Amino acid sequence: MSTRPATFQYDDVPCGLLTTAANGTIVRANRTFCAWLGVGCDDIVDKKRLQDLLTVGCKIFHQTHWLPLLQIQGSVGEVQLDLVHGDGHTLAMLVNAVRCERDGQTFHEIALFVATDRKKYERDLLLARRRAEELLESERKAQETSAMALRKLEQDAQQRAVLAEQLVGIVSHDLRTPLNAVVLGAGMLASGELTPVHARIVNRVMSAANRATRLIADLLDFTQARLGGGLPITPAPLDLHALVAECVDELRVVWAGRMLEHVSSGAGLIGADADRLAQIVTNLVSNAMTYGIPDRPITIRSSTDEQSFSIAVRNFGPTIPAELLPHIFEPLRRGEQQVKLGSRSVGLGLYIVQQIALAHGGTVQIDSMVETGTTFTVTAPIRMDSAA
Repeated sequence: MSTRPATFQYDDVPCGLLTTAANGTIVRANRTFCAWLGVGCDDIVDKKRLQDLLTVGCKIFHQTHWLPLLQIQGSVGEVQLDLVHGDGHTLAMLVNAVRCERDGQTFHEIALFVATDRKKYERDLLLARRRAEELLESERKAQETSAMALRKLEQDAQQRAVLAEQLVGIVSHDLRTPLNAVVLGAGMLASGELTPVHARIVNRVMSAANRATRLIADLLDFTQARLGGGLPITPAPLDLHALVAECVDELRVVWAGRMLEHVSSGAGLIGADADRLAQIVTNLVSNAMTYGIPDRPITIRSSTDEQSFSIAVRNFGPTIPAELLPHIFEPLRRGEQQVKLGSRSVGLGLYIVQQIALAHGGTVQIDSMVETGTTFTVTAPIRMDSAA
């Protein structure tokens, strides 16, 4: 057991408590946390960083999402992190953290809760809900009055869902102004003379703000598509091949070290919304990066014929399970690989791709086989009236 002084007042409270320095070094840990993790307090205090206790995927999430968010807003709540127990197994924990300043130094106060029981409770709750719905359905068949009550419940649920989607749209819209201020301020700082440490901090702020801005754009598109009857588009004449080539060049910078190939065929002149097509390329390539094998190229193909144009993105990797295919374009769904990697994507990328295709009068097709890889193909009419 730890021989540290008994100055921590909350050693035996029913939650794990940590205090870390700004770099993650653990400076205090209560007995509850150490017991859950199967380690002695003296084995981690002043010897380990919080990120040293995380699984590989959560280390990446900690560095790219959790820590920047804590630096920007000063607190993070209800985030699940997977920690490695002393005997090697993985322990899921819900983490809440706040940033504080003491004696001129930055510390992070962290509370952790084992999530195993919570997951079991949520599964039991979901099962109970399903059983209740089955009971309501049987009662609906038996009595007309029960049918009327069930319809009323469904109407209330739909109204709550619409209200929730409206709230997402309102909050996303209102968040754009402060985020733009963050990006502008960070850009002004970056244009001046900075020490290497300050330059890294500014780059993290800009990167986090840009990710948040893209997320807000996806949420606004989601709200527009759900409540507004589809995404609006502004078709205009454009060169499909030039547009896709420009997007691929930008993505090569973002995904440095990954192989991107652009192949084109056909004349290339179409009528479509350039910004929306750029979204298609970006979202499909991001999806391919997540699920594709890193040492195999991702191929982006732009094609036109007399009547239609297409954008196809292919990656090599695990095939899409057959049971997932009917649901792959549903919003707010994430694949197993994203969950394993600790991704905090909300699962809107493919949904937005489908909505953009529909707005252009087109479709999205999926071809996923081990030999030929996984290909998403968006096909839509050229709209010669817009390209004239």
